[in-house]
Amino acid sequence: MTAAQGEGQLKYQRIADALKAAIASGEYGPGDRLPGENELMVTYQVARMTARQALGVLRSEGIAEARKGAGVFVRTFQLRRRRGIQRLARDRWAAGHSVWDADLEAGHELVVDSLTVREEAVSDRHTQTLGLSPGSRAVVRTRRFVVNEKPVLLAVSHLPASLAAGTAIAEEDSGPGGIYARLAELGHGPARFREEIRCRMPTTAEARQLRLSSGTPVVLICRTAYTAEGRAVEVNEMTLDASSYILEYDFNA
Repeated sequence: MTAAQGEGQLKYQRIADALKAAIASGEYGPGDRLPGENELMVTYQVARMTARQALGVLRSEGIAEARKGAGVFVRTFQLRRRRGIQRLARDRWAAGHSVWDADLEAGHELVVDSLTVREEAVSDRHTQTLGLSPGSRAVVRTRRFVVNEKPVLLAVSHLPASLAAGTAIAEEDSGPGGIYARLAELGHGPARFREEIRCRMPTTAEARQLRLSSGTPVVLICRTAYTAEGRAVEVNEMTLDASSYILEYDFNA
């Protein structure tokens, strides 16, 4: 790196730090437009590339987002709580409530805007979990959930076709209480759940489907539902916009 390059890097980082300080102080609030490249060039007496790099730092860190033709804005976070334990209580889905209803908050209704149901061969990574032999079939339910028209969650459920094919589980509308209530009616109601949670940056497809701003990670939750006898009856792989969720777990000591 040349001395000039080092100086340029120092300048754009200094500008980025100043913008972050202004956001932290409240000078620029959620949804406010940040100074554009031309304004930064004049204020800090720098080249356009330096101003662009400074704004790029805020975008890559998920602090700001670019809006085509409008500029760069401080990101607005509308967090919703995912109540990891209450949502799966038997008395909820047995009474006809969706497990997703536990996440409902005033003015932030969770709505399915895309749903497909298909039958396909079980993937290798689910064969052992579901206790199926290679080549077995699964009913796969794929959903996208939105809040105020903003996608926040992708969910893909895999259930053994030997249980679900030809039932309401294989229909787009699985009925009151969802697939857990239908499994219970079939004598295979969930009695225990296991969730694994991890985070990573999104794939290109995930970023497109969730309309993620640059620098936004996703939370991956893989939930397996088991019967009282220990049989796995569903694997649900969920991908959450990390900027939209707080994961809440409330349980007794």
